[in-house]
Amino acid sequence: MKSDPQFPLRVFYDGSCSVCSSAMARYRAKDRDGRLQFIDISVPEFDPGVYGIPLAEFMYQVHAIDRGNRVYRGVDALGAIWRAFPAATIHGVLAAVIQLPCLKPIARLGYRAFARIRRFLPRQTSACADGACRIGRRMRK
Repeated sequence: MKSDPQFPLRVFYDGSCSVCSSAMARYRAKDRDGRLQFIDISVPEFDPGVYGIPLAEFMYQVHAIDRGNRVYRGVDALGAIWRAFPAATIHGVLAAVIQLPCLKPIARLGYRAFARIRRFLPRQTSACADGACRIGRRMRK
């Protein structure tokens, strides 16, 4: 990532992915300044054409688009998300660490491996019973 993203940052995630939803719920809870806007790409209302990115590409890896319409994908998207948090926090430190020339290729390989196995991970079903998966929503019994 050559420069910091311009906030707010739109974060596109697969709400039917339990790992993805869990991570986004943690980011949402920590985003006290409203620097992140979360968009669930698994809902029927999501229209990828608005962004000029095919749905398959959105589904393959996490995406983020900043206020200047700069698109971040995969590890770069995670780095952009982490930059929304103060540098002294764990996420701020992670944002700096994955930019190190010796670690960035390893981070990219790790993310690609995760992206390939993600479809085999458990899917969220009970939280999406009404067809609208939303992070931070509590299930009612």
